[in-house]
Amino acid sequence: MAEVTLDQMPQKAKDLFNRGFTALERGNLDYAVDMFTACLQLEPLFHQARRYLRAAEVKQFKGRGGNALTQLVTTLTGLPTVVTAQALLNAGKPMQAIAALEKVLRKDPLNLSYAKVLIKAAEAAGEQEIAIQTLVMVLETHPHDAFVLNALGHLYQKTDQPRQALECFETLCELKPNDSAARKALKDASAINSMTKDGWAEAAASGKGYRALIRNEKEAQILEQENKAVKGRSDIEMLIAENKTRIQREPGNINYRRALAQLYADNQMFEESIRTLQDALAVSGGRDPQLDQSITNVRLQAFEHEIKRLRDSGMAAAAQVKEQERDQFLFNDVQDRVSRYPNDLQVKYEFGLMLYQQGKINEAIQQFQSAQRNAQRRVSCLYYIGLCFKAKKQYDMAIDQLQRAVAELPVMDDQKKAVVYELAQALESSGRMPEAVDHYKQIYQIDIGYRDVTAKVERGYSKAG
Repeated sequence: MAEVTLDQMPQKAKDLFNRGFTALERGNLDYAVDMFTACLQLEPLFHQARRYLRAAEVKQFKGRGGNALTQLVTTLTGLPTVVTAQALLNAGKPMQAIAALEKVLRKDPLNLSYAKVLIKAAEAAGEQEIAIQTLVMVLETHPHDAFVLNALGHLYQKTDQPRQALECFETLCELKPNDSAARKALKDASAINSMTKDGWAEAAASGKGYRALIRNEKEAQILEQENKAVKGRSDIEMLIAENKTRIQREPGNINYRRALAQLYADNQMFEESIRTLQDALAVSGGRDPQLDQSITNVRLQAFEHEIKRLRDSGMAAAAQVKEQERDQFLFNDVQDRVSRYPNDLQVKYEFGLMLYQQGKINEAIQQFQSAQRNAQRRVSCLYYIGLCFKAKKQYDMAIDQLQRAVAELPVMDDQKKAVVYELAQALESSGRMPEAVDHYKQIYQIDIGYRDVTAKVERGYSKAG
């Protein structure tokens, strides 16, 4: 399918795009996402809107404190939508599959599981550019992921972008020097790139690309720099200055302060980032769970940066001490936020995990019981409550909680395997061996190599014989 340009768009779609662009520039990310999404519903092949949509989603995700734990949760909660998208793809409806995936990408635009399905749908629709846009964003978070590099490199080759393909395969070969397929891909990309260098130079000098679509050249330049996966010193300095100007112009706009803090954090200027977020917290009235979470995330980044520096310097003992400081800080911080934000169920869930890991079972149960009111955390809370009762050898209550968790998981994925396995163990510990074996068999039929289910099932058959 041919890409739709701004000039080809109906006026309604143009208006939506312009509103989204203005909102993105002003840091009003929720509205920007809404406008770009509405624009794409009218014109799904207007790739420029999708590019800015993804940029807004990434900023939104990071601003809300998105991290590895967040991505684990969104992967689980987004599973039904991903299954629906896969079904649409199998039914020969790739563009409808892409539309379905946009719903989960809004919550987690850097999720590798979502990206993999999106790539298949985009390629089936003949829309490699959609896949490229998503992978470029994901690469910023997963810069050493072999799948992302390989998929992006081949997509660049298919779309006649040999220089970018070469960069992907060079990094891939550094990660997997003994991979013959990666070496061949690098060799092919290098050959094609050497033949087209002059063409690339001519293309680079001949036009402005997407800038021609944007009414303000300076705004386009700033957005381009903001969305670069790797920013140079000049880019950083310009963006910091621009955000400071925006803050002076609109001191009550928290989003500009968030953006400035993120710039500082991304460039290891942690103290500046924390001060900026603290200023934002003061402007917002001193109580904002998302800003508090952002401050925590930056402090953790600072810890990780220092730990890495110590280890790289051969100071293993000092690094270990710093790790202990980090862990204690995190525990104290989450405990403090539970007190300050008693209705924040996500914080209660995180605190429950920490308490469980420390063996404080009764305290963990209390947090999980409160946190299960959050629909996104319900299954995980049921699972951990079951584990807590199991640790207390209260197997009847453990079985009840784990059965509830199983009932809410329609697909035998990794999460359901874990829940069913723990349920089987609780049944076994309570002397209900035939029921336990039946549950081990459920996993065995899907994944014979999962933990020790093979031994469990075979032992069950031996006893029955």
